[in-house]
Parts: sequence; structure tokens; C-alpha cells
Amino acid sequence: MGICDSCHSGCCRSFAVPISGADIHQFTHQQNLNFWDFACRWEDAEGLISRNLAPHFFFADDPETPFVICLKHIPSASFPGTTKCRFLMECLPDEEYPKGLGRCGIYQERPQTCRCFPAKLNDSNELAILYDIPSNGRDGEPAYDLCSRQWTASDLNPNETIQSLIIARYEMTFFSKIAMIWNQTPGEWNHFPEFIDRIYSNRIISEPRQNTPSQSTTVAENAEPFNKAA
Repeated sequence: MGICDSCHSGCCRSFAVPISGADIHQFTHQQNLNFWDFACRWEDAEGLISRNLAPHFFFADDPETPFVICLKHIPSASFPGTTKCRFLMECLPDEEYPKGLGRCGIYQERPQTCRCFPAKLNDSNELAILYDIPSNGRDGEPAYDLCSRQWTASDLNPNETIQSLIIARYEMTFFSKIAMIWNQTPGEWNHFPEFIDRIYSNRIISEPRQNTPSQSTTVAENAEPFNKAA
């Protein structure tokens, strides 16, 4: 039995999960979800969510506050008064599983941050390092109890884990470039989904043919029409 098979998914309840623009585009275009159904902005003045990986965005309605774009949390049915990831499916507690079971409703399409848990890249970006997982993720509430034991290398696929970590690092680096553009003139929060869609829908261009006008080749150039319109 895998470490997650009998779990109530405390990690999906405890943590704010940063998502990238690529994750957003995947949800809105491949799964036809509305941005407001799955995304939120999470205040992160101390950098505890970004962890020097996810970028901070600023918005016109609160220009001094750094936010991280995350998966939305909603109230839990199994643990009243607590919250859970919007995509976490809950099975109510029973005699065999006193805290119930939790299953990801989008497991095959889950964000890169989730795919990487509980690992990070080493300094050379060649190896994965497993985090030490605390016993509880937030406030000591039973809903936020975490893994029943520490993870070991045998719990993860070594190749898939490294690949997920590399992709996550790349996408957050790219997303950080997007944040730099947005933060030059912070827009309204309700304009953010359109801005992200414009960028990520234009990540593929054709090689310019001779005697034809060249296309935009940088993120800033693709974002410029939106910035001018805003």
C-alpha cells in the first residue's frame, strides 16, 4: 500500500498550492474550467508560500501586498471549520478510516507543484531531495495532520520525480518573467485571467520566412498589446 492510499490528504488541506500560468492555461483550455472556480490570490508578505520559487504578483486594488496565485480552498465537509483544496474529494470517516479518505479529483492533470511533493531539486538541479514532513501542517487541527511516516526514495519514481521538478522549475521561472511584466503596472485582479491567457496562448510561433514580417519573439512583446489596452 502506498503512503497516500489510506490518507485523508492532510497536505491538500494544509498548504496553499502555488500554480503557474501553464497550470492555469491547462485548466482553462484543456479542462474547460473557469479561472475563478479554481484559482485565488494568497497574501504572502513573509514569502512562506512562494519559497523563492513562485513569483509574487501585485494588484491595483492592493498595490503594497505581494500575492501568490494558488489553488482555491473551500470548506471541508469531513472536518467542519477547516478548508481543503477545491479539487480534493472527501470520503467521510468510518471505523476503518477515522479521518476518512481523500482523493485528488484531477490527479492526472494536477499542477506541477503537487506532482513534485515532497521533493525539491538540489543545487545542481540533478538530484531530488526529500523534505522532512512535519506531523501537522497548520494549527494542530486533526484535519491538517500530515503523512503517517517520512517519505523514502522508494515511494517515488526517480525519473518522473526529476522530470516533474525540472518542468516545475522551468514554468515558475517563466511565470516569474510574466510577473515582472505585470508588476511594472499592476492591473486589476479581474483582468488577470485575460492577461495570462494572452501570454500562454502565444507560446508557439512559426519560424519567420524570408521577406515576411517577423513575429513577436519575447514575452514582453506578446504582453505589450494587453498592457496598452489596459
